[in-house]
Amino acid sequence: MSPSAKPAIKPASPHFSCGPTKKRPGWSASNLDVSVLGRSHRAKHPKAKIQSVLTKMRSILGLPSDYHIAIVPGSNTGAVEMALWSLLGARGVDVLAWEAFGKAWVADVIKQLKIPNARAIEVDYGDLPDLGMVNFDNDVVFTWNGTTSGVRV
Repeated sequence: MSPSAKPAIKPASPHFSCGPTKKRPGWSASNLDVSVLGRSHRAKHPKAKIQSVLTKMRSILGLPSDYHIAIVPGSNTGAVEMALWSLLGARGVDVLAWEAFGKAWVADVIKQLKIPNARAIEVDYGDLPDLGMVNFDNDVVFTWNGTTSGVRV
């Protein structure tokens, strides 16, 4: 299938959100509690809702009490940004870019974090680089499923 070809088969469920993330069975916007919309996250009720979500996440995922949990905006983009800024730097980094998100991460690693031994492996938008060029002794950053370009590993 060429990168521009439409898939012959569509997902059985049209209930997807950003990411793309499939919504749970029975999902409906009418089930959402909108009482906190437009309120500051520092207000009493929204702050309690956030704490409740964090407590449930810790329990469901079985996370130790000394692990930090964060809720970030921007689909996985915000989470990846936090990971880049928190986890990289102990060794070299290969950052692969073939679409918008990867190119932003190259800028983070090379221009902002200025990690020693960081290397950008960039190809034209929508192409996949030669993965044999990657040094897996380094940390490796790339977009698994390029939702902007359609390129996926």
